[in-house]
Amino acid sequence: MKRIAYKYRIYPNTEQKIFFAKCFGCVRFFYNKSLDDMNEIYKSTGKFKNITPASYKEDYSFLKEVDSLALSNTQLNRNTAFKAFFSHRSGFPRFKSKRNNQSYTTNMINGNIKFSNNERYISIPKCPRIRIKKHRDFKGTIKSITVSMTTDNKYYMSLLVEEETKPMEPTDGMIGLDLGIKDLIVDSNGHKYKNYKYLTKSQNKLVKEQRKLSKMVKGSSNRNKQRIKVARLHKHIQNQRNDYLHKLSKKIIDENQIICIEDLKVKNMMNDSKLARNISDVSWSRFVSMLIYKADWYGRKVIKVPPTYPSSQLCSKCSYKNSITKDLAIRKWTCPKCGSIHDRDINAAKNILSKGIETLTKDGAHPDSLFMLGSLESSSKKPPLL
Repeated sequence: MKRIAYKYRIYPNTEQKIFFAKCFGCVRFFYNKSLDDMNEIYKSTGKFKNITPASYKEDYSFLKEVDSLALSNTQLNRNTAFKAFFSHRSGFPRFKSKRNNQSYTTNMINGNIKFSNNERYISIPKCPRIRIKKHRDFKGTIKSITVSMTTDNKYYMSLLVEEETKPMEPTDGMIGLDLGIKDLIVDSNGHKYKNYKYLTKSQNKLVKEQRKLSKMVKGSSNRNKQRIKVARLHKHIQNQRNDYLHKLSKKIIDENQIICIEDLKVKNMMNDSKLARNISDVSWSRFVSMLIYKADWYGRKVIKVPPTYPSSQLCSKCSYKNSITKDLAIRKWTCPKCGSIHDRDINAAKNILSKGIETLTKDGAHPDSLFMLGSLESSSKKPPLL
């Protein structure tokens, strides 16, 4: 059984929008207030105290008007943020802002979340009959739902569903992927997948609309309208990119049992001011995460090759190391040892595949066993939460 999120557009009426605004505000207030108080307690005592929503409800009665499960989940999220900080996996928890996307999460308990009227409406705790666009079905049990409002004033509902996913039939496909900017992906079979540069293509329009926004009076209705216009343009770019990445990652998962990919340190690469925008636009991290969770669902294997491996410098035929390929301007080169002519990116993808298979063999697994066992490798992993 795995947990999969299904996201749907919802259309709340005025009364429901007011309720959601209260929920967003209360969970944000509790998170920020408790975080601030925990910091003060730590400064005075040297210890962290776990603050619960109940400790605030007497002084702040408005917290009683919203879904109590939303506040409980906020407490869990705050504690998770602290655990990530103390285990050095993340920075110190930051205060939440009302200027970003707003959301809250509630849980399914005793059938308190249910569809009605041919699944055109959904009811959740303290907010019945919300109109929903259920554009696709799911099979399984709802565990929780997250209501969100984006910066362009659209409302969505993500249903976390526990359901059984069937592994795909094992295939003998193995592939190495080289991530790039000119081409999003070049694989070891010689195929190149275009980087459509959605942000770059919309850059002129985006700059024009943002310039209009910067000149408007803060707090005015016209500025709010322009802000929504800019937010929708950003959302459009994001949707284009995600749609392409989803289709491409699914294609690769469908065709290959073993996918080898370089473990790029994207955060460090973003420090290069000349490449930061292009790296952000191509969204390598998002693509790799899609490959990983889809491989886990469908019984495939993703192998990450260390970033220190010189995949672009080695000849994929004879393993000769050619140091002149450190120059990124060199796109094609001839091996001085064996005379093989290489396309830089295709050669790198072939080397990544070889290194990935070598890593797999060192770990004690044989590639053929993955073809025969299919989903056995992924069945022991923790289900991904989207």
